[in-house]
Amino acid sequence: MRAHSRRMEKTAWTIALTAAGLILGLASCRPRPETRGFVWASTPPADCPFPPSTDITGLEFTGRHAEYTDADTWYPSWAADGKMYSPFTDGRVDEVRVSSAGKDAATGQAVIEGDDPLKLRIRPLGIRPGSPAPYEGRYPCGTLVHDGIWYYGTYGLLNAGYGLNWPVLGPTPGFYISEDGGMTWLDPPHTCEPGRALFPEPERKGGPVKMGALHFVDFGRNMEHSPDAKAYLVGHGAVQTDMEDRIANLSWITGDQVYLARVIPSPAAINDASRYEYFGGHDEAGRPVWTKDFERIRPLAEWANAMGCVTITYDAPLKKYLMFVTDGGLTVWKFSTYILEADAVTGPWRLAAYLKDFGEQAYFVNAPSKFISADGRTLWLCYSANFTNGWIGTKFASSPRGSRYAMCLQEVKLLGPKR
Repeated sequence: MRAHSRRMEKTAWTIALTAAGLILGLASCRPRPETRGFVWASTPPADCPFPPSTDITGLEFTGRHAEYTDADTWYPSWAADGKMYSPFTDGRVDEVRVSSAGKDAATGQAVIEGDDPLKLRIRPLGIRPGSPAPYEGRYPCGTLVHDGIWYYGTYGLLNAGYGLNWPVLGPTPGFYISEDGGMTWLDPPHTCEPGRALFPEPERKGGPVKMGALHFVDFGRNMEHSPDAKAYLVGHGAVQTDMEDRIANLSWITGDQVYLARVIPSPAAINDASRYEYFGGHDEAGRPVWTKDFERIRPLAEWANAMGCVTITYDAPLKKYLMFVTDGGLTVWKFSTYILEADAVTGPWRLAAYLKDFGEQAYFVNAPSKFISADGRTLWLCYSANFTNGWIGTKFASSPRGSRYAMCLQEVKLLGPKR
């Protein structure tokens, strides 16, 4: 997320941070041998609204990790052919370079081959341009490869007068569609302009959204574990305008709520809002409510000033949904990631682990279902980290070891109640 470095005024972000008291072919792979593991101490803030899980009580890092490429924004989708397909941006994969900032914004696509997370082969497929207007950046978000069709989402981002990093989240203009493995693409019929986006939001440029940066729930290979053959999409959002209660209230990495929608995936339906259903809360009996009316959408999860970029993976052996949320604070400092678990995608959600300063600046955290163990207790976190080290000269540590600006993979174990 090396966003708008040429455009960002150093004075602006310095003032903002000071006010907050915070001034202080083959893609390359760097696998690391196994070392002694450690349990990351879970230290949730006192106002955490989620009760602790009794089934998953923490996260142990095994010490095994690998890093690939010099780009970020990796959201692998496990296709029927056994390969994973993912977006990437703001960097380089082999000789393919791409940036999602500015009027010439584009996004990259790659195929990830291999069954061993330490020995993957990543091949860039190309880049796809897409206008962010009237926003200033257009970045990739969730992708899904289902029955040989690749659905590839993007979203808009906006700068603000106080600096920071893309502090205003914009809408989604819908999904690119490829039926030949990313070789050719059909553009979405929507744009980032209010009134022309996929969903009826925002009301005006820079206004709040609920379904901006969308991510498909990872239901396994070719969506094999979907409970109803539908694709579910999750996104972070807010109802307050920026600066109403804090700066960067709803950015690429900050927000107040998480929202959920679902659709039967097809080229005809994926870009048609009338084909979607939206999570509308629970009825008096505790059953989930689904509605076709976007105005009746309700939060799937809510924690004011402490939510952000969100992904969900279904852990089939455990029969658990795992939600990964990153709270990006002021968008340019240390980030914290927490993991929630639930028996149903509609909740209720419980806290499994709170990883303060994970990365120390990890973001776009997800868990590819392809690498979940047979017992469901071992998986690999996928993320990028510490983008400001190479952008504005921060000195964030690689914590855990291996965290850097790349596609990072970390093996972790979900601890049970006996631990």
